[in-house]
This record gives sequence, C-alpha cells and structure tokens, in this order.
Amino acid sequence: MRTTDTTNYSAGAVGVQALIDAVPQLANVSNVSGEQIANTGSENVNSTILLKLSHSANTLLCADNSTTDGLVITHGTDTLEETAFFLDLTVNCHKPVVVVGAMRPSTAISADGPANLLEAVTLAASSSAQDRGAMVVLNDRIGSAFYTQKTNGNTLDTFKAVEQGYLGGFLSTKPFFYYPPARPTFKRDFDLSNITDLPKVDVLYGSQDFDGKLVAASVANGAKGVIVAGTGAGSLSTSAEPYVEAALEAGVPVVLAAKPANGASPPGDTSYIKSGYINPVKSRLQLQLALATGLTFDEIRSLFEGDLRESMGL
Repeated sequence: MRTTDTTNYSAGAVGVQALIDAVPQLANVSNVSGEQIANTGSENVNSTILLKLSHSANTLLCADNSTTDGLVITHGTDTLEETAFFLDLTVNCHKPVVVVGAMRPSTAISADGPANLLEAVTLAASSSAQDRGAMVVLNDRIGSAFYTQKTNGNTLDTFKAVEQGYLGGFLSTKPFFYYPPARPTFKRDFDLSNITDLPKVDVLYGSQDFDGKLVAASVANGAKGVIVAGTGAGSLSTSAEPYVEAALEAGVPVVLAAKPANGASPPGDTSYIKSGYINPVKSRLQLQLALATGLTFDEIRSLFEGDLRESMGL
C-alpha cells in the first residue's frame, strides 16, 4: 500500500535493475542496461565512490570503442549536486551524463522517481543533449550540473540554479532546451585517468564567533585543503585570520566560499583564495581535484579566481 509518509524511509534500498524494471516505458526510449556502482544513501557517498563512478563513466562513454550514447546516474538527492558537479568536471567527452533522483520515496503516493528516470533516460538518448556537460534532471527540469544545487530539503522543485537558470525542461517526457550548447564560464576539466585517490579537504561553516582554531584542527587532522563557507560574500573574521595564515604558511590552501545559496565570493587582495560563484561543497570537490592533479597554489588561485578577476578588471 502506498503511504503518505515522505520523510521516513530507507535511502539506497533499491538496486539499479529494480529501478529499471519499475519503468517498462524505458524500453520504448533506449536500449538500457544497468551497472551497480554503489547502493547507499547519498550521505554516504565518498571520494572512493566518486572516483569509481568517474572512471567507469569515462570508460563507458569516452573510450574509442564506446557503443554507449549517454549515461544516467541514479542518486539520492542529499548530495546529488556534488556528484553531478564532480562528473561535470571529470567526464571528458561530448556525450551526455544525466544525474537523476527523487524527492519522494517509491513507497509514497505520487512518487516522482519513475517519471524522473524516464525523462533522464530520454534526455541521455537525445542528440540534443550532447556537448552540454553533466546535467541534473528532476521535476520536469534540466539543470547544469555546474551550477544546480538543492535549495529545499523537502519539496519537489528543489534543484535550481537561481541566478543562472535552467537549461531546459520536458513536455510529455520529451526534452527541450532554451539555448544551444554552451560551456559554463568558470568550468575547468580534469583528467583522472591516473588518479587513484583524492586528498582530504574539509568544509567549515562561518558564523558569528567563528573559531579559527577549527582551521588548525582540520590541518592537524590531515586536511590538505580547507574550505570556509564565509559569511555574506565569503568574509572572514579578523580573529580567524591568523589561523588561516598559519595554514597557508604550512602549504595548505584555504578557499573562502560564500555561505548564502546565491551570489559570489569575489576575488580581492587576500592571501587566501576566493571561490567566485562556486558554492562551498562544490569548492571542496574542485580543490580536491586541483590538489590531486598537482596544481600549485598560484594555479589553484587562478582556477578559482582567474576568469572573475579578468571580468572585474583586477
């Protein structure tokens, strides 16, 4: 029996083949096959799973002998934006990657998962989806993985890029786009073919009375980089600055992102790095990738700040 309870359920309990079998209409759209990379709630997704997923995606889609036209990743919504962003930066060919989830469990009245999955597969099979990077599909909307984030913990219309907008949507499960393919201004690509692990990067949450000792604690605990979700447009209290400076002197990059859901942490005359329009959790992933691929501090600063500095005339 279907239930009205949409909050108490076990995430990651349904395997990929069961998801496919639950939507027989997929057979009318594409020749679909499933591979189980992981089966867990998305709060448990870690760097090991992300690397495995990226390596598998590049093999399936980008190899010279590939016969796969598109890829759909089913994912819990708690950290969906992080996985989608990671794949956007690390799957290096023109074929579509679509990350899809559901806000209601399969046991609920009017569960949204089957329709979302059908639309995601339809999009991945469409030639119009090529050269658009990774995309997020939920609630009849198509979003860029680079900018899309979860904006509400409960409602169906949660995945948005408020300032950048949607790429397109669906009518009768068929995709359409508002614009031709375009590359996000601040996006960079990373080749992970020889990368087997990612360095530890912590995210700290800025607030009044923010204790800079947390930065030191992260470094002492093995962090190779630190993201601070700074107040407002990525600001840092004067009391925390000595701890950030100590981390920088120890060779640990510190990036100040903006805590609000929208707006930039703009570059300026600071020893630490500002993240621009990349939010804290996505900044963490980009810093992990930068460190894993051997970028220097100046190269990491350019990665986060370069295009925005140029736009601002700095």
